[in-house]
Amino acid sequence: MSSQQSTQTMKPATAAKKLGVYLPATPADFQEGVVTRAELNELQANPPEWLRVLRADGPHPRPVVAAKLGVSISGLARAGVTEALTTEQIEALKQERPEWLEKERATQAEVRKEGARLKSLKKETDAPDA
Repeated sequence: MSSQQSTQTMKPATAAKKLGVYLPATPADFQEGVVTRAELNELQANPPEWLRVLRADGPHPRPVVAAKLGVSISGLARAGVTEALTTEQIEALKQERPEWLEKERATQAEVRKEGARLKSLKKETDAPDA
């Protein structure tokens, strides 16, 4: 009995998410096929031109947009930003500094601050007494 290694594959949506790109902006052959683990690793190690352009200019998926703006994905939704944005659009928002962006950045900063406080508190309670 020989053990044959099966090739691990993923849907294009999963691969796009792992690559940090917006699936509808990828080439048709990427969207319509399946991606093996080896192909994904190769795309990450040696990105083709289309992948470099997408990562640089967009359109970007919501998690990337949120990270570039310094807000949460929920914050984007509350502001009504539901579509993918290009790098140019993201930079324009940063320059305009709309009220919702400032509010969501402040909210995100508070969430991070609270997370750090809780982590510190947990460290203190988990530390053995000296």
